Amino acid sequence: MKIHSSDHPWLLLAILVILLSFSGALSSDEDEKKTSHKKKEVTYDGTSLIINGNRELIYSGSIHYPRSTPEMWPSIIKKAKHGGLNTIQTYVFWNLHEPEQGKFNFSGRTDLVKFIKLIEKNGMYVTLRLGPFIQAEWTHGGLPYWLREIPGIFFRTDNEPFKKHTEKYVKVVLDLMKENKLFASQGGPIILGQIENEYSAVQRAYKEDGLNYIKWASKLVHSMDLGIPWVMCKQNDAPDPMINACNGRHCGDTFPGPNKDNKPSLWTENWTTQFRVFGDPPAKRSAEDIAYSVARFFSKNGSHVNYYMYHGGTNFGRTSAHYVTTRYYDDAPLDEYGLEREPTYGHLKHLHNALNLCKKALLWGQSRTEKPGKDTEIRHYEQPGTNVCAAFLANNNTESAEKIKFKGKEYVIPARSISILPDCKNVVYNTAEIISHHTARNFMKSKKANKNFNFKVFTETVPSKLDGDNYVPVELYGLTKDESDYGWYTTSFKIDDNDLSKKKAKHTLRIASLGHVLHVWLNGEYLGSGHGSHDEKSFVFQKKITLKEGENHLTMLGVITGFPDSGSYLEHRYTGPRSISILGLSSGTLDLTEESKWGNKLGMEGEKLDIHTKKGSKKVEWQKLSGKTPGLTWYQTYFNAPESQSAAAIRMNGMGKGLIWVNGEGVGRYWMSFLSPLGNPTQIEYHIPRSFLKPKKNFLVIFEEEPNVKPELIDFVIVNRDTVCSYIGEEYTPSVRHWTRKNNEVQAITDDVFLTASLKCSGTKKIAAVEFASFGNPNGTCGNFTRGSCHAPQSKKVIEKFCLGKAECELPVNKDTFLQDKKDSCPKVAKKLAVQVKCGRPKKN
Repeated sequence: MKIHSSDHPWLLLAILVILLSFSGALSSDEDEKKTSHKKKEVTYDGTSLIINGNRELIYSGSIHYPRSTPEMWPSIIKKAKHGGLNTIQTYVFWNLHEPEQGKFNFSGRTDLVKFIKLIEKNGMYVTLRLGPFIQAEWTHGGLPYWLREIPGIFFRTDNEPFKKHTEKYVKVVLDLMKENKLFASQGGPIILGQIENEYSAVQRAYKEDGLNYIKWASKLVHSMDLGIPWVMCKQNDAPDPMINACNGRHCGDTFPGPNKDNKPSLWTENWTTQFRVFGDPPAKRSAEDIAYSVARFFSKNGSHVNYYMYHGGTNFGRTSAHYVTTRYYDDAPLDEYGLEREPTYGHLKHLHNALNLCKKALLWGQSRTEKPGKDTEIRHYEQPGTNVCAAFLANNNTESAEKIKFKGKEYVIPARSISILPDCKNVVYNTAEIISHHTARNFMKSKKANKNFNFKVFTETVPSKLDGDNYVPVELYGLTKDESDYGWYTTSFKIDDNDLSKKKAKHTLRIASLGHVLHVWLNGEYLGSGHGSHDEKSFVFQKKITLKEGENHLTMLGVITGFPDSGSYLEHRYTGPRSISILGLSSGTLDLTEESKWGNKLGMEGEKLDIHTKKGSKKVEWQKLSGKTPGLTWYQTYFNAPESQSAAAIRMNGMGKGLIWVNGEGVGRYWMSFLSPLGNPTQIEYHIPRSFLKPKKNFLVIFEEEPNVKPELIDFVIVNRDTVCSYIGEEYTPSVRHWTRKNNEVQAITDDVFLTASLKCSGTKKIAAVEFASFGNPNGTCGNFTRGSCHAPQSKKVIEKFCLGKAECELPVNKDTFLQDKKDSCPKVAKKLAVQVKCGRPKKN
């Protein structure tokens, strides 16, 4: 049926897009039913992975099951699929599954089988990254602590104890997958596996043993004959038949390619942002840059990309690596709360659609490259004897647009961008032109949760003398054994009258520490604290002190913020106080490091009694909060769940550093007193999953290390992305949604392809208000738009007419829509449309 344009062509287009999407969903569901239990052969060649004889373009995203809750998994996976992904990649976290040697756990947030079956239910593939080492900004890189105490062990090298325990772990996981028929060869979704992780970063340290180790690891997984290919990322010398793969931001330019012609180009980690550590300022990667990198990789024979991360989630409890924030990869396409972060989410979805239109040419065509100019490049694929053709026109000039002539037609390519032509004629997508809507995240103070906080407190006793006869301070990782963040050190020393004879003598305590944090007391008086950072873990605590004649007591509390997660010889990484001395004595410097006996104790009393739980909290006497409190204080109160079912968080304003629990569940580490160079805490809000909450009387427990905090400033917030925007130039390429492939040809869905802006609310919400609208040359970003010197006065009325009261709307971006009086007061200005609306639920009568 031919579709004719009318007075409202965009309405017809919207209806057609919905119908086609619905049709595609039905088709996908039918395909899933047909293939869900059908055995699939997975092979590869120099072009791509081949699944059941069909070449595939793989769009994958990293989603880690323990960084969200099982209740969140279905929504996150569905959103990933809706974003155009066909594969989910996850690490397997050894230290979660085997926290004690020989005792495995695959339940709750560690239910790997359930997670994979949910992915399968959505008709998607899985890539399983086994480790044993994963890094992942996860404590100890995923290796269980008990491995450090195996006699004669060296991690990640040709070491028999390490290989013995690694082999046992790998076989437990892979046997579990096999038992549940999760490999593609059994009809399951796992099409690809990875052993080890970025090993080339440490291989030189182990010399020949390093090479032997990767050969051993390769043989281990291949010997199990599971019917899937295996990869090693950032491992250019990966032994056959292992596929070497790329990690980085721009693998289209940095990857030297597979080490054999019969292996495909796979990108296992495209870093969507920068993970954050405490003390960091904000850092983001633009949607345009991510899209450019992916388009470039696929234009250069790439056939697989994985976004690391697609959803980062939360480092609950004490699971993050040293100094890493509780919030993980929040600027990924799905943010910490599982909300679509626009425009990244939508811009990449459109990119996947554009690449799919090129699929036949990319996988079966012959490639050719041309360099028409210094900064321009044409890469195109054609299948001889057919009309199958796709082209990527690249402009690497970072400052200005360039013109490219291709097949007799001239194209204008914006600065540092790639235009995709799936038929070598029509541009359906440009990496620098964002058609997707934008969102700004809001943290709204809860009305229900922030009522009548009646804090009670319990303060830890600071020991002055502990049992022990160590002649040096015990190494802190070994003292805590990953059972606590805290380890106590005490020693005593005598000062005679001669050292105090000078009335004006000034004495100084100096403690050199390898990290991470140190609190110090002398004779029961708190002297203060010091800390390192992710990049400079070592620090020196130095303080003027007052000594007394006779015996003096020094107490230190060493604090870790997670185990290290990278580098060679991880089993020999140390932290904690290393050199302690007193300066300024008449007799000279007193070195306490090796001249005193040291007592030690693991953890807090409150930890041992589990006072973060309702049952355990009854084991101590709590006092009503009154006035200022010392450090090492536990706080407890009750709160009602925040209203609605939107994501929830606690803002730790007024606090210093410590840990949070809600109803016994570990929310994570917070650190408000470690400010970034911009003068702000790196993270203020801490995610509380809805599954942690009850409707009323939720039990909140906080352990705070620092004195004189203000818990009354803490509040609970609900999180949404109800601020929705569009920012589009009238010269932009119309959305790829206008195009489809039919009978081996790329065709427009309608006769009239034109540029539209779209606005869409989440869930059941509708557009309740138009907060900003300007067609002209507006400035700013979503949440912070301002008018420019050129503005169409009817802009806001037009948007209200099209969009108010609707869950989503589309409107043409052209002069006819906004210059209704046909008068253009700034005809020489290239127009842009900026719109900001607020979404909400209709008020009940």
